[in-house]
Amino acid sequence: MWVDLANQRQERTRTEPTLLSGAGHTVADLCEFVARHRRLFVLSGAGISTDSGIPAYRGTDGHWQRSPPMFLRDFLHDGSARQRYWARSMTGWTIVASAKPNAAHRALARLEAAGRVEQLLTQNIDGLHQQAGSVDVVELHGNLAMVVCIDCGVRCRRAAIQNLLVARNPGFRSVVTAPAPDGDADMMHDDLSSFHVPECVNCGGTLKPDVVFFGEGVPRERVNAACQALMRADAMLVVGSSLIVYSGYRFCEQAHAMGKSIAAVNLGRTRADHLLTLKIERSCAEALGSLPY
Repeated sequence: MWVDLANQRQERTRTEPTLLSGAGHTVADLCEFVARHRRLFVLSGAGISTDSGIPAYRGTDGHWQRSPPMFLRDFLHDGSARQRYWARSMTGWTIVASAKPNAAHRALARLEAAGRVEQLLTQNIDGLHQQAGSVDVVELHGNLAMVVCIDCGVRCRRAAIQNLLVARNPGFRSVVTAPAPDGDADMMHDDLSSFHVPECVNCGGTLKPDVVFFGEGVPRERVNAACQALMRADAMLVVGSSLIVYSGYRFCEQAHAMGKSIAAVNLGRTRADHLLTLKIERSCAEALGSLPY
């Protein structure tokens, strides 16, 4: 269900929030914002997981910090692209698999347990919100813990695929890599022609991590569920997202059109800075860890 933004504007003109004035805000202001709004729609991004050791795609200026990630069209139609993805994932996935929730994840879990979160929507694929104890989580871009066959639809655990990758590619175990976002890694190895890509054990088809790649559409049911929750919420809280990608920014547009206040905790600029009523430029763990819940 998509929100009729024009009608929402007409109905909410009396509750239009005051936009960010440019003055610096404090954690105390964030605590007051959370106390004032009892049903928060929370959107989290990569910045919430950097304190757990998972790198982000963008810097504080919103620009790429590394080469662009894998795009869906390349993964589906280019065998060498799939070799590159799985070779990097063989190392990079272990970073995500061993990551632990930090103070920001735990703070949001406590907020939910206190009945203050209408919906937690995450752009992340690391599963750290659930590890921290959050229950009602919509994973907008999926979860890296699962793999799906694009030919027969069979799903399996990513950990099982890791065992296959390591067993079939012993020569790549010692390749030097640097951690990258979302279970990826930057490899110091140019020749991947001998790398064995895993195949579906059911049909021999192409395996893909059960996540939304760049250039791939977000499943409509996830967007609809989030839109419904946003309508029920009192306000929106953005945690660790630059909102450069429209799949997340759209919810700020809708919240503003509904007359709902929007607060953000993020180091650096966001695409929605002009829509914010409150912005805290501190690490997510530091800011949310100070909430009295």
